[in-house]
Amino acid sequence: MSRMGKLHRGTGLIVVALALTLTACTDDRPTAEDAAGTLAAGLADLDVGQSAFSSTAAAEVSAELVTITEDFAPVSPEVTVGGVEETGEDTATATLDYVWDLDATDRDWTYSTTAELTRVDDVWQTAWDPGIFVKDLLPEEKLALTSTPADRGDITGTDGEVIVTERPVLRVGIDKTQVPEAEQGASARALAILLDVDPAAFADQVAAAGAEAFVVALVLRDDADRTVTDAQIGAIEGALGQPGTLELGPTRTFARELLGSVGEATEELVEQSDGALEAGDITGLSGLQLQHNEQLAGTPGLEVITVAADTTSATQRLFTTAPVDGTDLATTLDPRLQDLGEQVLADEPSASSIVAIRPSTGEILAAANGPGSEGFQTALLGQYPPGSTFKVATALALLRNGFTRETPTKCTEELSVDGRTFNNASTYPEQFIGTIPLLETFAQSCNTGFIAARDEVTQADLVTAAEDLGIGVPASIGTPAFFGTVPTEAEGTAHAATMIGQGEVLVSPLSLATMAASVGAGSRVTPTLLAIGGSASSDPGSGTAGGAPTPSGTATGTPSGTATGDTGESGDAGRSGETPPSSFTGAESATLQTLMGAVVEQGGAQLLQDVPGEPVLAKTGTAEFGSDKPPRTHAWVVALQGDLAVAVFVEEGELGSTSGGPLMQAFLTGSGS
Repeated sequence: MSRMGKLHRGTGLIVVALALTLTACTDDRPTAEDAAGTLAAGLADLDVGQSAFSSTAAAEVSAELVTITEDFAPVSPEVTVGGVEETGEDTATATLDYVWDLDATDRDWTYSTTAELTRVDDVWQTAWDPGIFVKDLLPEEKLALTSTPADRGDITGTDGEVIVTERPVLRVGIDKTQVPEAEQGASARALAILLDVDPAAFADQVAAAGAEAFVVALVLRDDADRTVTDAQIGAIEGALGQPGTLELGPTRTFARELLGSVGEATEELVEQSDGALEAGDITGLSGLQLQHNEQLAGTPGLEVITVAADTTSATQRLFTTAPVDGTDLATTLDPRLQDLGEQVLADEPSASSIVAIRPSTGEILAAANGPGSEGFQTALLGQYPPGSTFKVATALALLRNGFTRETPTKCTEELSVDGRTFNNASTYPEQFIGTIPLLETFAQSCNTGFIAARDEVTQADLVTAAEDLGIGVPASIGTPAFFGTVPTEAEGTAHAATMIGQGEVLVSPLSLATMAASVGAGSRVTPTLLAIGGSASSDPGSGTAGGAPTPSGTATGTPSGTATGDTGESGDAGRSGETPPSSFTGAESATLQTLMGAVVEQGGAQLLQDVPGEPVLAKTGTAEFGSDKPPRTHAWVVALQGDLAVAVFVEEGELGSTSGGPLMQAFLTGSGS
């Protein structure tokens, strides 16, 4: 063998020997880092079954973790290994970093702990101590989370006037610790009768509550108008009135449907909150209070405490955050006009509303509902045929097709279209039957005169005219609303009915007030309810609230049925895309104002001549609905006076002039416009 061959052979032997030596020295046992990672994952899951402990079974540690967190939400933290330091050949110290996501904010509870690791028989064991899980936690202690409510923001109106704020209340109920069990039912029924609530239901509620519960029957405003006295409450064994405060409007009825209420979170709201609400939390329950709860409520302060296993008293305070108060919600409501509208409607037995808008700004100044609405948001969500008030839009379409206020129209006693007979109101004056100018046809509200001109305008013309005045144009006003719908396709009798605001035309009092405001402003008005900077919500009307009926023929818009969409609905359910810009002009506005002035000067709203202040311009309307013979009717009036546009609606009225007219007169007189 050559010398070179011997060299190669020797080198090979050296390599083999070195490989055997390295293999023998390689340590493939679990590392301290591996053990720390497994422990961190188990602590995050509250199940450390994959880890080993020096003096405690893993199952016992897992059970202890569950006990520590059983009254704590969130239940578990995020745990990561911050580092592992070897302190000896078989010992190490692991640093564990904890992050507890306590609420929806970025105010997390963070801290670090250490765990001592020892390798025994190739297995890393942890010397268990509760302080590994929660810094400074002692044996037999548990975690608890308490909150400090933030001050809720107020709801304000024009000029920053406070509408909703904290007002004193009295929570009246039965304290079960103050009455023998055998007498609790009798006390509950007696208190329910005093407070005018269901005696049987409240007695059942008291019986189902815990032995030491205070069961609230009713929350009363604690002001000069409270009729239930302390003496009456005290005369019932176990009855008690607990003073407190609650976010309330100036009166029980003031804009109740719009403003909404505040109280303990319902089971449904808790379920929908994705953990943000718990039973007993105070939150917005309806209306603006619910739709803008995040802004109004602010953020509660939090405190992480420890309590001994056999008590609820705090033993340590581990983490605190201060509450962040809610911010006010600024609305455009004028408290005086809102209150006036409710007073004017106070004696109307059927559903009714008054909506007032400032034409120059689009601000909604009042959205009042009468007691006959029974809690339904008639003003904003009602869906009703507008009747002859829609002739404002029809007149605009005629003007755009060559009509002037002097253009002759044929006003007959009746008119047949494809077999359907249309008539004028029973009170229509005979002297205006015949060929009369458009101004007189509008002033006297001659149905047949408008329908006779149906071939002069298309259905598309009517839709465009209505949209240019704001009907069917959605706007994000900060709360759900219905803005009207005009069918895009209608022929024959359907087109004829649209000419006079019947058929499938539907509006709300808000949309008709918007129409009147547009006439007053000389351009299409976009209504608004939230003042500039009044809401931080990017989509303040999201969600559904209240309920509005589904349009169906001449639906009355009563509270039954399904809710409208979020912030409004487009002009027609079948249309898509954005509404085109309005082409409504100042010249057209001037002519429409002249026509509306004639309604007051010589037509069906002459009683408004006596309203003090600037001249009133108006249009009355009566809309038939239902299948009764004779049909039932809605009564409408829209009016302009200076920088004020108003729509009055009565669901079960007679004529617009006779049912709505006096209400409009009272409102305008009281408004001092």
